[in-house]
Amino acid sequence: MSLFKPLETSSEPKNNPTDKSSSERVKCVIIGSGPAGYTAAIYAARANLKPLLFKGIQPGGQLTTTTEVENYPGYPEGITGPKMMEDLEQQAARFGTDIRWGIATSVDFSKLPYTVIVDDKTVVEADTVIIATGATARYLGLESEEKYKGSGVSACATCDGFFYRGKDVAVVGGGDTACEEALYLAGMCRKVYLIVRKSFLRASRIMQQRVMDAPNIEVLFERNTKELRGDQVVEEALLIKRMGLPDESEEVIKIDGFFLAIGHTPNSDIFKPYLETDETGYILTVPGTPRTNIPGVFACGDVQDKVYRQAVTAAGSGCQAAIEAERYLSQAK
Repeated sequence: MSLFKPLETSSEPKNNPTDKSSSERVKCVIIGSGPAGYTAAIYAARANLKPLLFKGIQPGGQLTTTTEVENYPGYPEGITGPKMMEDLEQQAARFGTDIRWGIATSVDFSKLPYTVIVDDKTVVEADTVIIATGATARYLGLESEEKYKGSGVSACATCDGFFYRGKDVAVVGGGDTACEEALYLAGMCRKVYLIVRKSFLRASRIMQQRVMDAPNIEVLFERNTKELRGDQVVEEALLIKRMGLPDESEEVIKIDGFFLAIGHTPNSDIFKPYLETDETGYILTVPGTPRTNIPGVFACGDVQDKVYRQAVTAAGSGCQAAIEAERYLSQAK
């Protein structure tokens, strides 16, 4: 079975303006910011593609919700996520990237030039498109989650686990990702609670065994998190045990960090009529490249990476996307 399906030419983008007389034509449009989008912009601008970048629904990407970034090369003292994104944006602008506010609301990849509709009104026609819309971490929806984001609440143990060395933390989830996060944190934290909503783990057997064998991981089955508490930072979690059953009860665990590992949602909905995705919505690319099933359309960063999800890997894939766009345009001449 082929990785890619045939191009669907019958689908029409939603909210597509009928009058394109005022549309703008560019060589390369980049949808989304963050490490992938800004790196793609830097390389595309230096290749004289005169890229147009729209910042998207979360300007700067997920790193703007992170406090300290200490694992990105070139920052020996660390840097805050928002400051890093500010630096990347300035670097992209320095080389001539046209950076604008705006959210892509629909696209038409059925024919060249490709069409991107921004904010349901602005029409951009492009010879190449680089998609860097990222993915959104899933949260429980608690008010206290929002309160402590960046102050004890995180959706990335690899990014933020370092700050909890020798401390007690909790991981929410019951799948392979949650088990991997718990094991990673167990290597540096004093105690790791794995909070599981069901009475069993959904993870693979080998991951379940590794968790059960870890001396400093305690699995809390049939628990739902009700609230996080603390003075400016997370200090404890209020859990409900066996919620909805006759013996329902509450308990409190003392923690310094609260990690979500219940999945991510790639921001790919508007591209699905044209681009092949997996069952979760991650855009499929030719292995080792940012190429999608549409020639001249490239995907980079977390919208196509469900494995690593790191700033440095996102930046690398953004570089690849820009190089591929330049080569595509050169061959099309």
